[in-house]
Amino acid sequence: MRAIARFGPEVSTEQIADEAGVARTRIYKHFADTADLQRAIALRAAEMIGAQFSPLWGVSGTPREMVHATIGAHIEWLSEHRALYQYLMRQSVTGPRDVVADVKTAIARQLTVLFEYYLGLFGADQRVGETIAYGLVGLVESSTAHWLDTPRGIDRDDLRQLLARWVWSILDDTLRTVGVVLNPDSPLSDLDYRVLERP
Repeated sequence: MRAIARFGPEVSTEQIADEAGVARTRIYKHFADTADLQRAIALRAAEMIGAQFSPLWGVSGTPREMVHATIGAHIEWLSEHRALYQYLMRQSVTGPRDVVADVKTAIARQLTVLFEYYLGLFGADQRVGETIAYGLVGLVESSTAHWLDTPRGIDRDDLRQLLARWVWSILDDTLRTVGVVLNPDSPLSDLDYRVLERP
């Protein structure tokens, strides 16, 4: 991980060995080949991302706070591990395993559980939860990745605010279509919503 942070996403096995303080040949005592080393790096990165997001699944508070916390964690991780993220993207194209897709799927599955829970609580159709979850993960990940390469004068907090507003708009629209109006500033433990007349 240190070698990727130091040398960037095109880091060589030799640079990884140098950073670890071992000869390149000793690296292969622990890994079958370069692909095996890349898989190990990808798995470690997936663990790091999982650890970053794990506390968020038990977050309580207002919908706005929950959205901001989740998006903030994502932006923070990508910003702090930009070279690693770019390395993973390169490996997802050339390697046997797409760890970026795996991580996005894991996050989307967690969000699906959360969305389906609340949709069920509101008496709404839970089937849309999965589609919304995957769509929102794609929106946030793609926007953040593009911002890292081309910030265009938008700072980190501006990006978080923009994405949070867009995500809330999608969630709010989805809830309204099933007859639920939710106050984004009212804690979910103290639900502040009204069921509208269904057509």
